[in-house]
Amino acid sequence: MSEKQSLGEPGPNEDRAQADSDVKLEAGDAAQRADDPDPDPRLRRGGDEAQQQPTRLYRRRWMIVVLFSCYSLCNSYQWIQYGIINNIFMKFYNVDAFTIDWMSMIYMLTYIPFIFPVTWLLDKKGLRVIAVVATAFNCVGTWIKVASAKPNLFAVTLLGQFSCSFAQVFILGMPSRIASVWFGSGEVSTACSIGVFGNQLGIAIGFLVPPILVPNVSDMDELAHHISIMFYITAGVATLLFLLVIFFFQERPELPPTQAQATARSIPPEHYSYIASIRRLLRNWPFVLLIITYGLNVGCFYAVSTLLNRMIIDHYPGEEVNAGRIGLTIVIAGMVGSLICGIWLDKSKTYKQTTLGVYFMSLVGMIVYAATLSLGHLWVVFITAGALGFFMTGYLPLGFEFAVELTYPESEGTSSGLLNCSAQVFGIIFTICQGKIIDHFGTLEGNIFLCVFLLIGTVMTGFIKSDLRRQNANMLAKTTGEGQKSDRDYGATALISQPQTPPSQA
Repeated sequence: MSEKQSLGEPGPNEDRAQADSDVKLEAGDAAQRADDPDPDPRLRRGGDEAQQQPTRLYRRRWMIVVLFSCYSLCNSYQWIQYGIINNIFMKFYNVDAFTIDWMSMIYMLTYIPFIFPVTWLLDKKGLRVIAVVATAFNCVGTWIKVASAKPNLFAVTLLGQFSCSFAQVFILGMPSRIASVWFGSGEVSTACSIGVFGNQLGIAIGFLVPPILVPNVSDMDELAHHISIMFYITAGVATLLFLLVIFFFQERPELPPTQAQATARSIPPEHYSYIASIRRLLRNWPFVLLIITYGLNVGCFYAVSTLLNRMIIDHYPGEEVNAGRIGLTIVIAGMVGSLICGIWLDKSKTYKQTTLGVYFMSLVGMIVYAATLSLGHLWVVFITAGALGFFMTGYLPLGFEFAVELTYPESEGTSSGLLNCSAQVFGIIFTICQGKIIDHFGTLEGNIFLCVFLLIGTVMTGFIKSDLRRQNANMLAKTTGEGQKSDRDYGATALISQPQTPPSQA
């Protein structure tokens, strides 16, 4: 049976929806497009051939993105499972609060040195290899933790957490890559949001489940039993997901979903240089600004999530379970925000305007959360934390998709990797600094510290020049396919680079 037969034909409205989306480009963004001072020489090879390639949407694409979301969920759940019951693990392993904070920060620290070799591997070996390696390391880490449920085995549980944090390096940059490889131009933002959705849902479960499975009991043997049950459940889920990826995760569809993806496929491997790609990205000033602003926003989210238990317990002693529920509220609201923003981007293509608006509302949400945390009313904290999460967590897929637009046709894994690397660096800095400020001054001062950097990020976002390269490529390819040609070079990404000499005059 051929792949077309096994994967199914596209839905009746999918081709029409994609065609409509291909020619939709928000006028304000298009007016701000600047010519690339250092056009990618690969764009001048194979453009016309790529335009002639057929495209198709396969139903299997939904299974691929959902499977990715599931194993991303399993991994991100473990990021916060120690921090949200910080005081319980401090007692069990007889370590201080800062040591338990590192069980979350190790996810950030591991990402920084390994992201560049992993993105190189993604470009060379593709999605399937990366997915298999990610689920394998995640599975191994969970079983190491199963063996660490004793008070004298903190080093073992740290090793397990390191294995899971290494798996995360193979996961965080994948949503935009999966969206581009499998989904039509009218679906990419929604698909990316679904990929990020899994990561957020895992964090939400990480806030909710550990306080329920591991109550704050005084008997150490009983506590060890509860911790062991939590670790066994996680290991079972991770093992199942590893097997599902082995048997069902596919590299890419037989035919590309968009003309932009067809162009990317037409680039010969010998014309691709990972180092040159990094250099081009770092000379792309709108993208460099996005790297910094994305790191500031997501770094603040990492700090708030890691230190949430400490902040809530400081004002509401004995409320470990409600601290987890507040964290759950932050992430669930953010998941809703992510999906709404993804759908909105697919419809409007207003990348800069939406990113700036959500960034500003993240700042407002952080100010309100900081001002109401100490009022003594938990229901108020639930509301303000939810508002904060809706915008701050909802920003995640916006950054990914805006980056892909600014950097097309560079690898989505590379651009996403640079964004996430920035987020991990700022996350470590903000978590350590805010933790010290809380210890010496209080939670209000610690949250004001984050508000200052969110303000800086909002201002910097306003200076990002919108250059929607992927949308331009799809629009031009669609126009060319309909026979609307001029005497300009009509490679699929001609609008991205400076105007070229017409072939007849070359």
